[in-house]
Amino acid sequence: MRVQCVLCDDIESIDSKSLQAKRLRNRRNSTYMCQTCHDRIAANTAKRINTGKFIFRREIKNEHYLS
Repeated sequence: MRVQCVLCDDIESIDSKSLQAKRLRNRRNSTYMCQTCHDRIAANTAKRINTGKFIFRREIKNEHYLS
């Protein structure tokens, strides 16, 4: 299966029987990002987190169990 990276428009081929290919086929709003772009974004995010000015906001879910 041929896929195109969203950021750099690089065209790559992935195995058409892989889980990632199945997700791209079945969920049309899913996008593909090549490994180089993924690594670049991960490195830049790690740099921003290490500066101390970046606040990483995640929703804290409180689980309430019925007694």
